[in-house]
Amino acid sequence: MWIFTQDGFISAVDNGVKPGKLAVRARDRKSLVGIAQITDSVIEFTPTRDYQYRVYATKKQLTELVSLDIEMIDYGNFKDRVHETLDNDFHHAAGQVWVAMNEVTDKEYRDWADQRYTRVRQ
Repeated sequence: MWIFTQDGFISAVDNGVKPGKLAVRARDRKSLVGIAQITDSVIEFTPTRDYQYRVYATKKQLTELVSLDIEMIDYGNFKDRVHETLDNDFHHAAGQVWVAMNEVTDKEYRDWADQRYTRVRQ
């Protein structure tokens, strides 16, 4: 599962390394600070892996973190918030994710948009 929050981007998987725990991975240390605090664990540096940092958490612990993040939502635009809480690089990457996910927009909307913009151009 990929999870984007105002504090960063994490990937959570059950890779079987620690039974009963999920590997919560990130490409930057800052994205794992919150989950490391909840789990009272040290962020591991794993430079030979595709996610260079990781902690291990139970599903309950990760659920608590995500619930806290949801409770803290007080913004109207996610990309603008990460620009405030993180940095320009993360903001740019979030924008690229938005563009990439736009490619899977339902056909119904794409057809509607094509018709709308065709009428505007005429």
